[in-house]
Amino acid sequence: EVQKLNQQLEEKNGEIQQMINQPPYEKEREILRLQKTLAEREKAQATSDVLCRSLTDETHQLQRKLASTAEMCQHLAKCLEDKQRKEKGNSDDQIPTERSDQVFLQLLCLLDNETSLQALICNLQEENRMLKQKVAHV
Repeated sequence: EVQKLNQQLEEKNGEIQQMINQPPYEKEREILRLQKTLAEREKAQATSDVLCRSLTDETHQLQRKLASTAEMCQHLAKCLEDKQRKEKGNSDDQIPTERSDQVFLQLLCLLDNETSLQALICNLQEENRMLKQKVAHV
């Protein structure tokens, strides 16, 4: 086993001597190659960081919009309920389900339209980012 390890050590020493004996231009070429690889990795990391920040910002923005939309829906539902109670009078506390269902469906349609618009905007923003990246790469 000791002989085997000594042989491996001699092989490694031979490799080291080979690298030391390389002409300087080959060493410089290897250094340049490694520097280029490092620069590419740093650029990829920077791009990834920018995309992560952008997605985080977009997520927060969408969460705020969703919260405000939910709040608006609750407010509208309460206003509708109050209006219907006033129309019916205090003696009859029942809300006409047909009318409230129609208003609820209208609210859902509005939300679906807003959601589809937001999805379209997000898709366009993503496509815009991709095109900017391609232009920067070129």
